[in-house]
Amino acid sequence: MLHHTKLSVEVFILPGEKRSDDFIINLERLTVQNIAHHFINVEKKLPTIKPEHIVIDALFGTGLNKPLENLPAQIVELINQSNARIISIDIPSGLFADKTSRHNTIIKASETLSFQTNKLAFMIAENGDYIGNVHILDIGLHQKFYDETNTQFAAIDKDLIQTIYKPRKNNSHKYDYGHALLFTGSKNMMGASILCGKACLRSGVGLVTIHAEENAISTIHVALHEALTTTENDPEKIWNKKNTIAIGPGLEASSSNSNKLQQLIKHFTGPIVIDATALTLLAEFPELLFQRQQNPAILTPHTGEFEKLFGKTMNDFERIELALHKASTLNCYIILKGHHTFIATPNGKGFFNTTGNPGMATAGSGDALTGMVTGLLAQGYTQLQACLLSVYLHGLAGDIAAEKFSQEALIAGDIIDCFGEAFKTITK
Repeated sequence: MLHHTKLSVEVFILPGEKRSDDFIINLERLTVQNIAHHFINVEKKLPTIKPEHIVIDALFGTGLNKPLENLPAQIVELINQSNARIISIDIPSGLFADKTSRHNTIIKASETLSFQTNKLAFMIAENGDYIGNVHILDIGLHQKFYDETNTQFAAIDKDLIQTIYKPRKNNSHKYDYGHALLFTGSKNMMGASILCGKACLRSGVGLVTIHAEENAISTIHVALHEALTTTENDPEKIWNKKNTIAIGPGLEASSSNSNKLQQLIKHFTGPIVIDATALTLLAEFPELLFQRQQNPAILTPHTGEFEKLFGKTMNDFERIELALHKASTLNCYIILKGHHTFIATPNGKGFFNTTGNPGMATAGSGDALTGMVTGLLAQGYTQLQACLLSVYLHGLAGDIAAEKFSQEALIAGDIIDCFGEAFKTITK
């Protein structure tokens, strides 16, 4: 096809004994149409690739099951060192589709043209340097086969979100949308509390109460006119009429806050969200989570917090497997924040988010997510629905903010300020 558009095309073919019928047919076409093609071997000089060339990588596909070595590895290294634009077909050669490829020799693609659905490898942060910009192309595979194929993993996309999102009713008042309580912010970390509170308010929740130290109350009132505050420490009084509670952003790691967290896990019957400092405290008694059979807790760790809780892993694939294992054995939901934020559920299913960008790797972004998921829970969304909808909206708001301010200049407050446009996008 490129030849017919009058482009200069040269084809280099790896040696091999097994050849498909399609291979034989297309090899004959190259010969008939007089397109330059060569079988590479160690005796012949390897192709010369210049920076102005475009390399189409179709050496290996998703069927690869062992690392490249010898001549194929040499070819890949040659291509990577050329500084040419590289377009990989199906998957960059040398990359495994569903297990770690660390220490493999892998094509570093500028663009990857893949088919029908995302590969698991495309959702994993450790592969980011190899896949470039991924384009999923519809090649007409049968929808029934797709629908009936069981898989442990799913993508959070606009189609899934449309099945979850619930528009507001015309005849309603603030008590129809729940009351969220936030245990957030010690005197030197009030920014986290304010970001979390503002995000919770922007989620559509009816009421937000922020629990804080006495000397921090005035700061909250100045920053968040719509939020209520309390310094009450009697659990029965403070939990009364609260639909959902979040704990962690901006808290000090103290024995008092550790006791609050333990009481919350043991005795509050509504949904809870555990983030930031509360995750560090939770590392002392994670087994308590299993007691929450009625309303499993939602944990929102980044990679460092996850490893403090559950231990180090060798690679991103191991971390995902560990997250699924812990979500199942402790009966909780884990929102593992990062590149394509991953949600592990108690029933063993995992979800990768498809919104968001590198600009969201900034202080306070996680506090905004905690506020969003807490507000959605207070409105009556299930734990799974709140996890899926919150990460999608959070990432979508980040994408909108990056368009306005750039990825580099983006701050957490920009994400929250774009929640409204994110909601408008999913309601269209």
